[in-house]
Amino acid sequence: MGRDKIKEKELTLHSSIFRDRDLSVLEAIAEYLKDKKNMRYSEIAKLLNRDDRTIWTAYTRAKEKRGVHG
Repeated sequence: MGRDKIKEKELTLHSSIFRDRDLSVLEAIAEYLKDKKNMRYSEIAKLLNRDDRTIWTAYTRAKEKRGVHG
């Protein structure tokens, strides 16, 4: 299946990604999908019906909150 043909029913999120209360829900989801599912910002944005830049911002903020830079 191509990367652009992601179906919602194929994606599951484990509740443990929300354990860190310092992250917003969007930050936690963006970080999980980018780091664990190897999705691109554009794929995450399409899946969540958000702009790519919004996903980039959420991911970057999550990393900053965790003290990971670069």
